[in-house]
Amino acid sequence: MDQKMAYVHPDAKIGKNVTIEPFAMIYGDVEVGDGSWIGPHAVLMDGSRIGQNCKIFPGAVISGIPQDLKYQGEYSTTEIGNNTVIRESVTVNRGTSAKGKTVVGNNSLLMCYVHVAHDSIIKNNVIMGAYSGVAGEVEVDDFAIISPGSLVHQFVRVGTHIIIQGLSKVTKDVPPFITAGRDPLSFAGLNSVGLRRRGFSNEQINIIQDTYRLIYQSNLNTTDAVKEVENSVQQSAERDAVINFIKNSKRGIIRGYGAGADISM
Repeated sequence: MDQKMAYVHPDAKIGKNVTIEPFAMIYGDVEVGDGSWIGPHAVLMDGSRIGQNCKIFPGAVISGIPQDLKYQGEYSTTEIGNNTVIRESVTVNRGTSAKGKTVVGNNSLLMCYVHVAHDSIIKNNVIMGAYSGVAGEVEVDDFAIISPGSLVHQFVRVGTHIIIQGLSKVTKDVPPFITAGRDPLSFAGLNSVGLRRRGFSNEQINIIQDTYRLIYQSNLNTTDAVKEVENSVQQSAERDAVINFIKNSKRGIIRGYGAGADISM
């Protein structure tokens, strides 16, 4: 790190083999892991914790103070995992007293103009498309894809291995392994392509299909459908992941869009 045209506070902790481009700004309470690249005009504000081999592109602002009226200046952080790419003009706000931190996990990609609000937890291998955003205290599980222009309401949980279609309004929890689309956002079948790419077997996918047939096509209410899944669908890690997600949902899950929906998508 020898870029004289950047501003790096003397208290900042900069790892080995870090490149800091001209006009980047790094505040004092900042840690940057080995091998990371900080682009021109990127700003790492107090509370930034950047992992190893990350790339922070021009105009990104990491760990800005929360856009939340309950924030009273309490200490909080923003944690970015290893091998994560933050593209141009992304904003990731730090936490409030609710959680004390905002997290973006390992191996994730946040495309240009993404916004991640206070206290949100974006887990590993997540892709957020350009101009998408999550409000405060959202949780996004591993391998989720939130397509460009989609907006996620405060406190929503987004399940693992899902894909949300572009320009979606996400106001309910999105259970794992599915594709979600239309307006209002609805179940649109399994994310079969993504599951196969990640090594799910036909047997695993078939169990997930059987589970969602009961959840969305049995004409049972959600509570009764879950009980029927437990009674009639072969036990597996994937079946249990769906059941536990639904049981723990605080906002309720997205709806299906009719008995004719093709869940083999």
